[in-house]
Amino acid sequence: MLCATSRLLAARAAAASPAQPRARGPAPRCRRRELHFPGHPKLPLCGFLAGRLARLSVPTGRRAILRRGRMPPVVGGGSELRLRKGRCGPQVARALGPDVAAEAAARSPKRPAWGLRRFEAAGWWVSLALVTLLSFATRFHRLDEPRHVCWDETHFGKMGSYYINRTFFFDVHPPLGKMLIGLAGYLSGYDGTFMFQRPGDKYEQHNYMGMRRFCASLGSLLIPFAYLIVLELSKSLPAALLTAALLTFDTGCLTLSQYILLDPILMFFIMAAMLSMVKYNSCADRPFSAPWWFWLSLTGINLAGALGVKFVGLFIILQVGWNTISDLWHLFGDLSLSLVTMGKHLTARILCLIVLPLALYTATYAVHFMVLNKSGPGDGFFSSAFQARLAGNNLHNASIPEHLAYGSVITVKNLRMAIGYLHSHRHLYPEGIGARQQQVTTYLHKDYNNLWIIKKHNTNSDPLDPSFPVEFVRHGDIIRLEHKETSRNLHSHYHEAPLTRKHYQVTGYGINGTGDSNDFWRIEVVNRKFGNRIKVLRSRIRFIHLVTGCVLGSSGKILPKWGWEQVEVTCTPYLKETLNSIWNVEDHINPKLPNISLDVLQPSFPEILLESHMVMIRGNNGLKPNDNEFTSKPWHWPINYQGLRFSGINDTDFRVYLLGNPVVWWLNLLSIALYLLSGSIIAVAVQRGAHLPAEVEGLSEVLLRGGGQLLLGWVLHYFPFFLMGRVLYFHHYFPAMLFSSMLTGVLWDTLLRLCAWSLASFSLASSIHVLGVLSLVLGTAYSFYLFHPLAYGMAGVMGLLKPLQGLQSQSRNFLGTASCGASSRTLPAVDEAPQRA
Repeated sequence: MLCATSRLLAARAAAASPAQPRARGPAPRCRRRELHFPGHPKLPLCGFLAGRLARLSVPTGRRAILRRGRMPPVVGGGSELRLRKGRCGPQVARALGPDVAAEAAARSPKRPAWGLRRFEAAGWWVSLALVTLLSFATRFHRLDEPRHVCWDETHFGKMGSYYINRTFFFDVHPPLGKMLIGLAGYLSGYDGTFMFQRPGDKYEQHNYMGMRRFCASLGSLLIPFAYLIVLELSKSLPAALLTAALLTFDTGCLTLSQYILLDPILMFFIMAAMLSMVKYNSCADRPFSAPWWFWLSLTGINLAGALGVKFVGLFIILQVGWNTISDLWHLFGDLSLSLVTMGKHLTARILCLIVLPLALYTATYAVHFMVLNKSGPGDGFFSSAFQARLAGNNLHNASIPEHLAYGSVITVKNLRMAIGYLHSHRHLYPEGIGARQQQVTTYLHKDYNNLWIIKKHNTNSDPLDPSFPVEFVRHGDIIRLEHKETSRNLHSHYHEAPLTRKHYQVTGYGINGTGDSNDFWRIEVVNRKFGNRIKVLRSRIRFIHLVTGCVLGSSGKILPKWGWEQVEVTCTPYLKETLNSIWNVEDHINPKLPNISLDVLQPSFPEILLESHMVMIRGNNGLKPNDNEFTSKPWHWPINYQGLRFSGINDTDFRVYLLGNPVVWWLNLLSIALYLLSGSIIAVAVQRGAHLPAEVEGLSEVLLRGGGQLLLGWVLHYFPFFLMGRVLYFHHYFPAMLFSSMLTGVLWDTLLRLCAWSLASFSLASSIHVLGVLSLVLGTAYSFYLFHPLAYGMAGVMGLLKPLQGLQSQSRNFLGTASCGASSRTLPAVDEAPQRA
């Protein structure tokens, strides 16, 4: 009875209220409560009240469809507006009355028959199959060429080998991408014995194709993912096909997909997360249904994958987070939803988009640490306690005294990544470099010159004399550190350091342990959770010079040849606690103390997880290019200013060059500018109260909402690089390029439809849209034909590639004017520790 009464009141209110002119200026606050129907003008206040009464008659599970923004702006290939499937549309029509419903039906385009809709859906799937087939064909063509190491394969192929051999290494990126490469190599029969030493090394009989096929497969899936994303956002098959053509025929995306790299894996998870998000949004009218849960959970899984490959995955997390907050805000404004239902929505998103990704991301590190359990080239980047868990490391299964005592022989390790051990040798500082005394440096490798004896500051008696009781070193004690090999004390004075001019010089001074008051240091425990005693491996300590008040530390700067290219040690007058000035005791020898197994000192999983992230962050910030390596700036990327050479130097070499298809990239850049212009015009027109025809309004919704999502993705994946202080390279732009290509497909499809609609009076107007999209696709395909040697490789003189002769800035590296190499970034190295972007 209540439902029938509400429908009657709604129908009378709608029929009795005269049409009101649309007000100019900002919309009233109740605007998002208005009901919107195809071909029907917005209802005034009485219509709004009638709509509120009508909503009472709609089942609770279907009320969400009536909210503004929950109707798809476009269905099918045209620009017509339609209601979603379900019972809500007929119920609302009955609630408003036969006259209003008839008028709305008359003004709205006819819905295609069931058979036509089925044929249309079949066309979408056939197109998807063709797009996928073409994508795989272009990515797998000549995949085995060249048969030698190219560019960053020297890093990621080597890391795949490390996983197969279970050898620990350090990298600036999370481990998931390298683990997948190693798994692909293992499953394809690769034995992990190839060295991947430098670009150009021949693979010979080693089975490298499994890893290349894996990366090419993920790179091939980018195109069907983009097709489905654009199809979901625009409901336009031509827009999806145009997007697929742009990415299929881009030489840059093709090149990145054909080698053993992290980039295709990263872009796969980014695009998969974007696709899952838009699919989940399309299920908004069916909350808590099986498809809704599936796409929401899959979004969280893909977010974990993106972040697990590179920290660039944070950008897609920001986009999904923004979409989630916006969605929850609209749900919060729906008064038909109870607080219990709102709590369910919030809980579902927390579980699927926060808890699930974090759990999976953490699990990748658990597997990473479990697999890499052998000592390797990455040991020196991590703390002594971390190294104790690695089989083959000298600290593994070792037994040493737990607490530091006077007379102990120790090594002291700096906590900053890749600084090493406090070290001295008999060589003196050269003339003009401070006092001509014994050099003190830090050294990354195990060495007998790293050994020091800890003594009291005011006595030369031997603390190891059996007649003396054991006396432990405590926080605040004044000590001397005597170099075991040369018997000189650790010393500082007011002379300037060799390289860091505002710091004081640190030297070795004295004879047989006898020096002066400049040899005295106060030892301080930074983390005193273990008490006042100094605990081996675990206590973090600082050395304060008693005379000058400076702190012993390392600047991280490499000394010249006279310093054996070791790392500078200084005494800094700035007392702020930094990792450069914090040390820990690693090796510890004292025959008067009982030994304990270092197994009890091994850090817990949360501790090594935190340490790994700190080391990765410092490594990323410390990346530097090689002297012969071309870097780039973010503003270079959208204009395709300069690429990267993957292989070859001379005309006789097989050369591969990473450069985007100029037609695709310049079209994308133009499209971004056109989108900002057209989107601004439409937004201002709507805000000023302009009445848009139904067709134009539908296309405008696609452009603003669907295109807005893609523009946000481009912004989030591009502009943060302007804020980064680390070295940057051209390939960092490709995730943003995916979004700009999808935006191009949506924009040109919309503009061509608007053009065809505005010229409807002309006989050829209906062909404008089809011919325009077809011209763009064919033009892109022809440009790929011209520039495909960039991706597939070429040998011989540059004249064979005539289209590149006019692209001098982009192709100057390809001509052989600069040296070729992998993008190995310069860091203080441990053996062959890999460093790249």
